[in-house]
Amino acid sequence: MPCTTARLNRRPGMQEHEDGGLAFSEYPCRKSLEIRRRIPVRRWLSYNGSRRVAPAKSMTVPGKEDTPQKTDLRDQEKQAAARAAVELVESGNIVGLGSGSTAAHAVRFLAERVRAGLSIVGIPTSQQTMHLAEQLGIQLTTLDQHPHIDIDIDGADEIDPQLNLIKGGGGAFLREKIVASVSRRFIVIADSAKQVKRLGKFPLPVEVVPFAQSLVKPRIEALGAEVTLRCYAYGNPYVTDEGHHILDCHFGEIADPPALADELRCIPGVLEHGLFIGMAEMALVGKSGQVIRISR
Repeated sequence: MPCTTARLNRRPGMQEHEDGGLAFSEYPCRKSLEIRRRIPVRRWLSYNGSRRVAPAKSMTVPGKEDTPQKTDLRDQEKQAAARAAVELVESGNIVGLGSGSTAAHAVRFLAERVRAGLSIVGIPTSQQTMHLAEQLGIQLTTLDQHPHIDIDIDGADEIDPQLNLIKGGGGAFLREKIVASVSRRFIVIADSAKQVKRLGKFPLPVEVVPFAQSLVKPRIEALGAEVTLRCYAYGNPYVTDEGHHILDCHFGEIADPPALADELRCIPGVLEHGLFIGMAEMALVGKSGQVIRISR
């Protein structure tokens, strides 16, 4: 099965992408690809029921990268959106802690408020977010202890005008959707590049049971997608925090996201997909030095 390779968006002071730490680039795992630079990617390993970080491995990233100026501007937009979202958190709240680069800013700003006296507990959506929150001194809890969440703050890879989303570039969308589904308020934060007229330019991730992936792939291809297995650059399939694999599905523009979500959900072996339909209350988007608020 062809695979897409993972690349880590590393910017000063952060290691996360939009949902869980890894950004994924649609390049086949072929040694013949042009090597532009080498960067480390961290692989999660299971050990006695917990997750630990393996030593950093080198991987190649072919293709075009954002210029430093564009990267700095986008990061400023992410920070502005994250800071605005954190201001919505009130003392006593149970807070869903999203995953990825934008959500990581929110976790850091939330930690600042905690040090200033804000009393909250957080539920992280990935192992990476859990480690960040613990390092910053945010008290954590679980869904077993708190099955209802007051506010969830998370990023997205694409946002359409109806606040439908594509998430999953970092691989944490299963946990992210679970947390969003039990949150009274789901606030999406993003830079301006994430706004689109129609979803689909970003490949739609689908989390699958490894046992069934060879059966699921042709079913999704029959829906009109080009499907690739998400892989590390050294060839092994990417493994989610829950031990599953991800199929990256290139549909192009998605004309009817709710209908596609229903079709994917009916395929045996599909655990979850990266379409978040009608879940977000509000999107806070950093743009041109300000934060734009988009509500349904």
